[in-house]
Amino acid sequence: MTVAVVEDEAGVREAVSFALEDSGYTVTPYRDGVHAWESWHEGLPDLVVLDIIMPRMDGLELCRRLRARSTETPVIFLSSKDEEIDRVVGLELGADDYLCKPFSVRELVARVRALARRLRFVAIEGPGAAGRNTIASGPLRLDLDAIRVFWHDTLVPLTLTEFRLLETLVRHAGVVLSREQLLTAAYPDDVYVTERSIDSHIRRIRKKFEDSGFPFESVSSIYGAGYRYQEPANHG
Repeated sequence: MTVAVVEDEAGVREAVSFALEDSGYTVTPYRDGVHAWESWHEGLPDLVVLDIIMPRMDGLELCRRLRARSTETPVIFLSSKDEEIDRVVGLELGADDYLCKPFSVRELVARVRALARRLRFVAIEGPGAAGRNTIASGPLRLDLDAIRVFWHDTLVPLTLTEFRLLETLVRHAGVVLSREQLLTAAYPDDVYVTERSIDSHIRRIRKKFEDSGFPFESVSSIYGAGYRYQEPANHG
């Protein structure tokens, strides 16, 4: 599996590249967005680790161009703790996940592994294959091996972080989970993410279900407390 590391800080670029190579990935480092984009004319990497603030072409523009060519290539953004607006924009552009600097390299490798696991199951035909590790709740089905979510047999394309949030809520159906608890589930090693990110992710989860043709009312906001998941009453 090939991983592109696009980062203008040499120390961060080298540390991330070394950790990923040590974990068995083929890594190509790039010093900025232009350097990466010009190298991808003949083919895209399998996964991209992408800094936001870079000279010549920033990570947001590179992600925008990448998504114009491929909606499948996973993207993990790296951002400083004071770039929350850019992180939200990055997620809207189609990034699968993000980590705030300074971050745990071990956590980054873990997230790359999770996305790589999802890539290996891209060709599956549905959620009900025998022996799959799944969670079912009415018409909702979470494939824990492929990190994919289905409503009946229709795939709802959630990112890794969105999947983690929904899985946590489903596993605790009927229980109100605070934003702090959900932050821990979605970003276990990231102390710089704010609770506003959870609200943004929940909105995106709902919108993705709606865009797939399924009004999703199972996750409700409890004022001053957090969020609660209830099994869908309508299984249609």
